[in-house]
Amino acid sequence: MHIHRLEKVWLAIGIAMLFVFLGVIGISAFALGTQPPSEHHHMIDPTKVKEIAPFDQPGIHQVGRKEYEAVIISFAFGYTTGPKEQPVMKVPAGSTVHFTVTSTDVVHGFEIPGTNVNMMLVPGEVSQVTHTFKEKGEYLILCNEYCGIAHEAMMTKIIVE
Repeated sequence: MHIHRLEKVWLAIGIAMLFVFLGVIGISAFALGTQPPSEHHHMIDPTKVKEIAPFDQPGIHQVGRKEYEAVIISFAFGYTTGPKEQPVMKVPAGSTVHFTVTSTDVVHGFEIPGTNVNMMLVPGEVSQVTHTFKEKGEYLILCNEYCGIAHEAMMTKIIVE
């Protein structure tokens, strides 16, 4: 089999570019210490979640004018969004909600369809995201990571009034 001279040139250029790209990634990862963002990344003991602040008082709490913090615990096929007498979270329209969420058992998802809220909840890892709810309505919070046999029933909602 005969390979034309121009094919050899392009093959050499492609292989050289591959080594250049791998070299850049290797240098940035190992020599420069580049890592994925971890601004709010911290771990807690997943067996003691309900004893550690802020998860010892789950629910939605006002922290400023039209600003709220929603502390939520995910568990097998459900979310703890507050005391039993207040199972649904409510905020006024135009409010900014800071979600602080973790899992106690397995990997779960946390997604609010139609918004930028979408997280993977790893047991013991505290995940955070912020969203401003501009329009009134009921927003469904779903688990989008398969977590077991009753996964499709794992949901809660936030009502924007």
